[in-house]
Amino acid sequence: MKNEQDKIIMFAGDLPAMPMVATKVMQLVEDERVTADELARVVSSDPAMTARIMKISNSAFYGCQRQIQTLPGAIMLLGFNTLKSLVIIASVKEVFKTFGLTENMLWEHSYGAGLAARVIAQEIRAVNPEEAFLAGLLQDIGKIILHHHDRQKFQLIIEQYYNEGISFEEAEKTVFPYTHSTLGGYVLKKWNLPEALVIAVTEHHSFDFPDPDNSYHCNMTAIASLSDLFCTKLGIGERNPRKDLNLAGSTPARLLGLGCDLLEQLLDTFAEHYEQNKSYFN
Repeated sequence: MKNEQDKIIMFAGDLPAMPMVATKVMQLVEDERVTADELARVVSSDPAMTARIMKISNSAFYGCQRQIQTLPGAIMLLGFNTLKSLVIIASVKEVFKTFGLTENMLWEHSYGAGLAARVIAQEIRAVNPEEAFLAGLLQDIGKIILHHHDRQKFQLIIEQYYNEGISFEEAEKTVFPYTHSTLGGYVLKKWNLPEALVIAVTEHHSFDFPDPDNSYHCNMTAIASLSDLFCTKLGIGERNPRKDLNLAGSTPARLLGLGCDLLEQLLDTFAEHYEQNKSYFN
């Protein structure tokens, strides 16, 4: 483990930083005295981020009854916590620009998992749905970084995953000295994101919780993991759907106490939300 950590730290110099605008927004939303106009002034200094926030805030995902036309209006209607989520979405999109098929599939899976995590969280009411959305969105950010760092090695992982029928985690261990989960958690720490998100990203495959008695962290991690499986089953960000995937028998479903009927209902709800909103996240 120490050797793995040392290699991640050596790699850290190449890891992306959170854009300055996003960092400033995340600091301001913690200030009880901040106003929507102040936040809007900071966000508007980045036109690309402003455009993405306005586009996503007008999606059916956030359920607004009328079109939002101004940035302060979007912030007032959606609230500061939702703005924080939108800024992180825009930041991820900005830091990891998508060009080819692999990048697009990774992004498709990421925002799909975010949508799925929010649907699940709204049903079980054990974690904040907005934070769950971020856990789903960011769970595979380590994959995006690995691809960004060495595309040839990442393609070797992809080929093993699809051609040899092994898990992505097994495949990546044959190529890299660290997993996408560990690397992703390290990036979130660097970005000063909440501990619940760091743990969810780091442990969404292993479920090796630092504090097994912390139900919030355990539930958040299970939701992130289950959202990943929802996307895999439907083929979102994958070459083909895995219709035979047994959700009810999965570790996250068991941790959340979800049975077959409710899982099917949640999967259908997610599929509907995904089709309604996917154009806003591209």
